[in-house]
Amino acid sequence: MPGYTVHESDVDMVSEADDTVSVKTTIDARAGAEQLEQRILRFAAGTAAPRTAAHRDEVAYVVSGNGTLTLDGTKHELSPDMGIYVRAGETYQVDNPGPHEIVLVSVTAPEPTDTDAAGPRKVTVRVADQPTIPAGKDREFRFVINPDAGCQDVTQFVGWIPPGRAPTHYHLYDEVIYVLDGDGVLHLEGEPDRPITTGTCIHLPPPTWHCLENTGDRPLRVLGVFHPAGSAAEAYEEDDD
Repeated sequence: MPGYTVHESDVDMVSEADDTVSVKTTIDARAGAEQLEQRILRFAAGTAAPRTAAHRDEVAYVVSGNGTLTLDGTKHELSPDMGIYVRAGETYQVDNPGPHEIVLVSVTAPEPTDTDAAGPRKVTVRVADQPTIPAGKDREFRFVINPDAGCQDVTQFVGWIPPGRAPTHYHLYDEVIYVLDGDGVLHLEGEPDRPITTGTCIHLPPPTWHCLENTGDRPLRVLGVFHPAGSAAEAYEEDDD
């Protein structure tokens, strides 16, 4: 599959009895993603049931809402534009004081084979606290959850794409994207152009030639997660050797 797109509004929501969370599975093996699974989690007011991924690491991003995440008895504040890292086998609960939902974009990946190699652990990371890194002309990004947070095999980042079109390129990692804000077009080699907007979910298997074009008048802001971990600036363009 050369690439996959779906808007979250076109995905069925699944709710469980006696729980505050509703789940949309936007990208998984059915979309050609063999390593990464992306879900939209919406927590209503109250305390959600415990969540555990037995053999998968989870990185999540707070799109909206405020509350707390309790992991191994320790409470962590949740607020918009914050990354979350939960290791395989850990159990957490989200408490939402209300009245608004807490919306998370969650991505899980296979558990690292060498768990002893993990560095110092961070459960939450604020985007605002991370340095800005250039990625081509006028483009920039910030790492959120990556090996610096003790996450060995997955990198989560937020990127800003100015109006216009960047060079077509590909990556050697498996990537899923969630459009946080803006409008544009996804160009895929040999495929029809696909419109993207806030809430669009994208899977780009390696090595897929692609380009995200910003057709709006403000930066296109995207949340990316890729496996294995590395740099979001590692792109191979047509003129590369």
